[in-house]
Amino acid sequence: MIESILLTIITAATPLLIAALGELVAERSGVLNLGVEGMMAIGAVCGFAAALETGSPAIGVLAAIAGGMIAAGLFGVVTLVFVANQVASGLALTLFGLGVSGMLGAAYVGRPGVRLASLDLPLLSDLPLVGRLVFGLDAITYIGIALAIGVWFFLFRSRGGLVLRAVGDSHSSAHALGYKVLRVRFLAVLFGGACAGLAGGYLSLVYTPQWAQAMTAGRGWIALALVVFATWLPGRVVLGALLFGTVSIMQLHAQAFGVGVPSQFLSMLPYLTTILVLVIISRNRTLLRINTPACLGQPFVPDR
Repeated sequence: MIESILLTIITAATPLLIAALGELVAERSGVLNLGVEGMMAIGAVCGFAAALETGSPAIGVLAAIAGGMIAAGLFGVVTLVFVANQVASGLALTLFGLGVSGMLGAAYVGRPGVRLASLDLPLLSDLPLVGRLVFGLDAITYIGIALAIGVWFFLFRSRGGLVLRAVGDSHSSAHALGYKVLRVRFLAVLFGGACAGLAGGYLSLVYTPQWAQAMTAGRGWIALALVVFATWLPGRVVLGALLFGTVSIMQLHAQAFGVGVPSQFLSMLPYLTTILVLVIISRNRTLLRINTPACLGQPFVPDR
């Protein structure tokens, strides 16, 4: 039972982790993209449709990433090239993504999908408790773990990460030093879109291998809150994703054990926890002031 509960927590945390890591990189560059929910929805329908039509879940994963990147590229052009308001554009992207995904997925509602199989290493996967938790997960979960390590290394141990953080902290100074601010931000936005698309693909290929409209169910908003909860640090994103994953799974196990709490209250627990965490984090203004990118959400117009 313990193994089963831990596996479900990891499964629930994985899409939150991947989407939040992508948004963290984008926000570290100074871009606030509130369209994570829409990009996840597009990634989910692209991944499901591609996997179903080709019979290959690997192609579905690539299609999910491509779908998220295309949506993010549209956001990047609107906000970075045409200098549109990032908050309004992000909200529009969410509405656009949910609408487009519903239209594209209308023909796939109720059809069984192609599931991305978990790895099965002989002997290692059969070890008690740790076997399935360490050696029996799906490929996207391992990608999420590698992304967490890679994002941390890139941001704090590489020259490229230093440039990206410099752009997010002071785009004018970075531009004066000769760095291509718009290029750095556009690449960061594309990376965020790729991660959001992959997180959406995880939902339709692993979490529940089927398509249903609005199957993201607010996870994109939780991923956005998770970035603030982690104070823009990758290591804390991992812990936060596990925390929110645990809260999400609690409602299922509470119902299974017959806890006398209305199911509607249990269903709202993840979102209630999100609000409480944001309130608690906002009280620590010193921590937020240190880690928040100074130019977050501010447009950059290079000198002509």
